[in-house]
Order: sequence, then C-alpha cells, then structure tokens
Amino acid sequence: MTTPTGLRPDELAAHVGQQVALSDWVEVTQDRIQAFADATGDHQFIHVDPDRAAQGPFGGTIAHGFLTLSLLAGEFMTRGGSPHIEGARMTVNYGLNRVRFIAPVRAGARLRSRAVLQSAEPGNGYVQITVANTIEIDGSDKPACTAESVYRVYL
Repeated sequence: MTTPTGLRPDELAAHVGQQVALSDWVEVTQDRIQAFADATGDHQFIHVDPDRAAQGPFGGTIAHGFLTLSLLAGEFMTRGGSPHIEGARMTVNYGLNRVRFIAPVRAGARLRSRAVLQSAEPGNGYVQITVANTIEIDGSDKPACTAESVYRVYL
C-alpha cells in the first residue's frame, strides 16, 4: 500500500479509509523509558528496574503505555507518521478517541505508526481530521497501541 507524500486539503475526502502515513521505526530504549518515568513520576518497577522486571510477567522492563501513545505527538510526527497536508500553517492535537494498549513494548523494541484517514471535516480556516493510528512492534503480530487522533490543521 502506498502512502501519499502530500495531500491538498480539497482532496482529503477522497483519501478517507486509506493509509496516509507510515513512520520510520523508532527504538524505545531503557534510557527513554527512564526519562519518561522521571518526567511523569511513574517509577513502577516494570518500567525502571530491569532485575526485578525480569522476574515479572514480561521478562524485562516495558515502556509505559502513555510513553508509547506520546510518540504520536512527537517522534512519529517528525518521522513521517502523520499525514502531510499541503499549505498547512500548523497542526494541533485536538484529542484522542478509542485508545487501547494491546501488547507490551519491551525495552529495545522498535515501533512505527501506521495512519489511516478516518474523516476530514472543513472548518473556518482549518480542516479537522481523524486518523486511526496503529503503533506496530517490529517482529510482532500484535500492535502496541491503537488510537484515533483528532487534529486541527490550520490553513
């Protein structure tokens, strides 16, 4: 399946139901997990204590679900994981729908985001788009996370 490299606002409706972005792979290192724990105050052992986590159900440390989700707003956007709308002055997060954490992300795993356009609604100076994101784990049949992102793209 090919992904368009740039979409004009007037052609978004024609791409509803289609893949509109696929990011590069991003490694989730233990250092990144630790930084997220420090930023949020969530220092549960399954995230930050490799020795103790090795004895747990995941066999090692795992990323926070919200760390995985947060990659949609940063890392995946800069690595091709969100649709590129031609003429956009800025894109802002408007919200999320239907977020699910399907499979744990072990430290060292590589993730990428696959985005399918669900809707495009014109507004006054913007278009609001809803994108179904699947955050894939390299080598796994199950995704790490699924989430619908809602963006306002200002033109």
